[in-house]
Amino acid sequence: MNSFEAFKDPALCRALLERLKKEADTPYRFMEVCGTHTVSIFQSGLRSLLPQTITHVTGPGCPVCVTHESEVACFLELAARDDIVLATFGDLMRVPGPKGKNLKTAQADGARVEVVYSPVDALAVAAANPGRTTIFLGVGFETTAPAVAATIRLAREQNLKNFRVLSFHKLVPPALAALVADPDINIDAFILPGHVSAIIGAAPYGFLAEKHGLPAVVTGFEPLDILSALLEITAMRASGRPAVVNAYTRVVAHDGNPVARAVMDEVFTPVDALWRGLGTLPGSGLDIREEFADFDALRLPGVSLPDAPPLAGCRCGEVLKGKMAPNECPLFDKACTPATPVGPCMVSTEGGCAAYHKYRLEL
Repeated sequence: MNSFEAFKDPALCRALLERLKKEADTPYRFMEVCGTHTVSIFQSGLRSLLPQTITHVTGPGCPVCVTHESEVACFLELAARDDIVLATFGDLMRVPGPKGKNLKTAQADGARVEVVYSPVDALAVAAANPGRTTIFLGVGFETTAPAVAATIRLAREQNLKNFRVLSFHKLVPPALAALVADPDINIDAFILPGHVSAIIGAAPYGFLAEKHGLPAVVTGFEPLDILSALLEITAMRASGRPAVVNAYTRVVAHDGNPVARAVMDEVFTPVDALWRGLGTLPGSGLDIREEFADFDALRLPGVSLPDAPPLAGCRCGEVLKGKMAPNECPLFDKACTPATPVGPCMVSTEGGCAAYHKYRLEL
């Protein structure tokens, strides 16, 4: 058995699970804030195996899900313009916007919307459409922002005049700060995102333990990773010594990835940003710096964030904050299914509602 397979080993997982059942004698609620953790916990069956004292809550860890209604409305306004080609990752295509429209329906109506697998691919789209402006839809957390920043630098090096980025990137630590400051959200511990932490390290989460007394663990995505993190949380709660622990050292360095952060910091600057369900959070987004203004789609004439009402009946905001389980929404698996999604949490494969639907979790 190699080291990677060991993290899925059933015998090791059973042993850790038995330890957890013995040691977790005090009830607590933990939240994960990464879509990959959401899927892993459901797919592996861990959620149904956890001791009754431990409650799993899925948080705002899906980048498509936290994209605000106004941002989706902006995508659709851009798609309607004849002088624009949109380049986007595929998971944004079916996110519902005003009047039930999405980028897929806009594409069917004649909009130029190109699905790309990397931000760099959008440069080729721009080169192939010299008479139009190609706009890459920059959605995601710290994980994807460095690649987008590097693409903007590359566009400048190539003197590509018809390429822009619409930066609606989000930063995870400010969202966690907003969650723990909300007295209505009862979370006792966090499993922290592995991918984001590979970029920023563990230090930015320090306030969780230092200011709020909450244990938090950066961990990977295999069953053994998650069980080990829960044992670490349980031990910290029992000792009364909360901390932020990096248990994913095979990927996450203490200071993250300095090269990726340097590229991100060169191109972007923190700015207040809109989050679905959380509203405007200070310093939680990334704006394109003045030095790269020629590549900022928000500086184009006629481009702005329109007012957009919440999606009728959609409770994604409450799901993302952990105030409601997906299957407590009145629309879940009725009007809202993966085939006919009312909100983004049912669209993305990393969304909590989609996971509940796929794995048939019951109330």
